Amino acid sequence: MKILISTDAMNWFHEEMEAVKGDTIRFFARYGGSSPLHEGFSLGVTKDTPFEPAVTYKKEDILFFIEETDEWYFDGHDLYVELDSTRDELSYEYKKA
Repeated sequence: MKILISTDAMNWFHEEMEAVKGDTIRFFARYGGSSPLHEGFSLGVTKDTPFEPAVTYKKEDILFFIEETDEWYFDGHDLYVELDSTRDELSYEYKKA
């Protein structure tokens, strides 16, 4: 399992989350919404400190991670983070690892 983040999505993190070098950003399963992987759950994103990361990805000196407790949500898929430019928000694609 891996995380990949597009350049446009990185710009979104800088602008909308005010992410700077040294920040750590977590992707996590949250109750509510839906995703192609799980009905009733969606993907959340927040600045957080890693505790037991299952997956990490560093880009522009910002660490993105998924905790072991949220690994179930991805069900063996890689996470691709893009920017939906028409809605100016992140979009997620899950591809079988």
